[in-house]
Amino acid sequence: MRKPGEPIYLRVHLIALALVLIATVVVPRVAELFVGPLGFDTHALLGLGIAVIGGIALYWLYNASARNEP
Repeated sequence: MRKPGEPIYLRVHLIALALVLIATVVVPRVAELFVGPLGFDTHALLGLGIAVIGGIALYWLYNASARNEP
């Protein structure tokens, strides 16, 4: 049983977190295959954008799980 205030980490949360971390590196590299070499600024912006979008998605995922907890 979970104690009050203890964080909720389900398998789906950890998988989603891993996917976001991997996507911040992999997506810019895959984009290079299709559009050619990308500059450092472009890599940084893509990584930051993916991290922000992934963070918002993880927040919604954790928030929905927390509401369903007794």
